[in-house]
Amino acid sequence: MGEIQSFVPSRLVMGILSTSEDSHPALFALLEKKFGPILHTSEAVPFTFTDYYNKEMDGRPQRFFLVFEKLYDPSLLAEAKLFTNLLEEQFTVDGGRRINLDPGLLSAASLILATTKNRSHRIPLQQGIYAEVTLFYEKGRFNSLPWTYADYGSEEFRLLFKRYRSEYMSAMKAQLS
Repeated sequence: MGEIQSFVPSRLVMGILSTSEDSHPALFALLEKKFGPILHTSEAVPFTFTDYYNKEMDGRPQRFFLVFEKLYDPSLLAEAKLFTNLLEEQFTVDGGRRINLDPGLLSAASLILATTKNRSHRIPLQQGIYAEVTLFYEKGRFNSLPWTYADYGSEEFRLLFKRYRSEYMSAMKAQLS
């Protein structure tokens, strides 16, 4: 029988789609109140991979990522998604989201995202929240899977996550010393 061990902490990453840049200071304050200081904010780029969100979000959203400083207990991923769903509702205008938040866990081995959508490859966590391995790390790089969203699978974002992973690995080493 295997020995039960505690989960290794992860780095909390927040994928954000937004058409409401004016809301970012208030949004960031609420996220920091819940998850602690933001370590990195990536550059915002136009979300051109699909038009799926354009109608609901009243325009083409920008995609960017936040990385939180504190290492995060992976068993709390569903809680993070439930919280971000409430935030999305707070920033809704005329029934349409202006902010889309996707919390994820960055570790040495993978990037795991939380979602409310059930699919064959997703694992139920709690209260209607599922987890999926979106990228896996092997042979010095992040790799996509058949279901990886196109933007997450792009070379640009995989390199960004590799940089964040390197910083995560340094933080883990510092925590162990």
